[in-house]
Amino acid sequence: MADIITVNPATGEDIKEYNYMSTDEVNSIVDASHQAFLEWRKTSHEERAKVITSIGETLMKYKEELSKLMTEERGKLYSQSLQEIDLCKAICDYTAEKGIAALADDERDIEGMKKGIVTYQPIGVIYGMQPWNFPAYQVFRYTIANLMAGNSVLLKHAANVTGSGLLIEKIFHESDLPNDLFRTILIDHDQSEKLIAHDKVRGITLTGSDGAGSIVGQQAAKAIKKAVLELGSNDAFIVLEDADLELAVETCTQARLVNNGETCVAAKRFIVVDSIYEDFRKRIIEKFENAKSGDPMAESSALGPLARKDLQEKLHEQVEESISKGATIAVGGKLPEGKGSFYPATILENVEKGQPAYDDELFGPVAALIRAKDQDDALRIANDSRYGLGGAIFSKDEEKAIRLAREEFDTGMVYINGYGLANPALPFGGVKNSGHGREHGGFGIKEFVNIKGLHVHNG
Repeated sequence: MADIITVNPATGEDIKEYNYMSTDEVNSIVDASHQAFLEWRKTSHEERAKVITSIGETLMKYKEELSKLMTEERGKLYSQSLQEIDLCKAICDYTAEKGIAALADDERDIEGMKKGIVTYQPIGVIYGMQPWNFPAYQVFRYTIANLMAGNSVLLKHAANVTGSGLLIEKIFHESDLPNDLFRTILIDHDQSEKLIAHDKVRGITLTGSDGAGSIVGQQAAKAIKKAVLELGSNDAFIVLEDADLELAVETCTQARLVNNGETCVAAKRFIVVDSIYEDFRKRIIEKFENAKSGDPMAESSALGPLARKDLQEKLHEQVEESISKGATIAVGGKLPEGKGSFYPATILENVEKGQPAYDDELFGPVAALIRAKDQDDALRIANDSRYGLGGAIFSKDEEKAIRLAREEFDTGMVYINGYGLANPALPFGGVKNSGHGREHGGFGIKEFVNIKGLHVHNG
């Protein structure tokens, strides 16, 4: 029997079978990756930028093919798959344009010395473990930055998007990038642990749950290797008394349901101040009632299926447990029948501490609607979480919202009067159980470099 069988979550039908690589094959790939790095590190930043540009151009030739495969393998709406490819292209363009300056030496005048130089040098093979929810974006997010920095990259993709991982490898190989600088590897958890400990692997990056982050973080620490961990969250979207209510409702709906609700940085808790709670509630329920599930390839569908049947079952268990502990259903919440792993747009009310909807990450189109007494209470509830990835504030007083976001919100990212998954120009990452390290915004490019200090004396 095959080690991996990919399944179409809209139909429940098998797509393709794959087998894990042998340990010898993996070690051979690591050796080749390291050898490729030894050459790549010598290339100029300008040469690397040209190669990064060629990756983006090659990606666009496969835009429809990769988008359809992502939709087939994990059920995301085809329109959103196309948008994901555009975001990957934007990452390539941004990195090629800004990476040269970001990696430039920093000369410093130091008393008693001729000068000091801070230089950013690549370190070697970077091993990334990536999830299925954004099969292309998650890969491009860490890969492009590390290639620009001069490192080589290995990818262990989530099993249910194995086809996407291999097609992405093909895209990289058809660009101007030397083949061994990017490889997709098919391995199990035991092989992965050995790879983390491999002496030629120099950095570890994981996007996944906080449970997975804890395990991988320990494995990396045991091998004394740096890890960047981008983990789960339970993001709070705060709606204040002076918010543009129509904008808040529209944005919260989109920010919860985008990507079938399977997004780490998504609106998971709607925290609304008491004075406008009932008005917000009425409007958002209507939006969720009109968000219908269907064929992810059809333009008429607002939601596709969840990525796997077990994820659908887990989400429903979290909803049921929240209800058993006092939450109530405002809309949705019924488990659909059939082979597909669909789940309806759902809003839970009377959500309190001790319920999964309050404490944990619900990875799917389920929102918690929470009433706050006032602004201070809303921020207290928002920060009352073991997570701290993103969040949002809606207020017509932009300066106040910025101040609250800067000084009060205990997260790595805050959206003000809007929402967007990610922007290559701004840092991406969280605090607390949402992990550590940053990607994007010029920060990701320096996560896996040797920040080297050169002390130049007068002689």
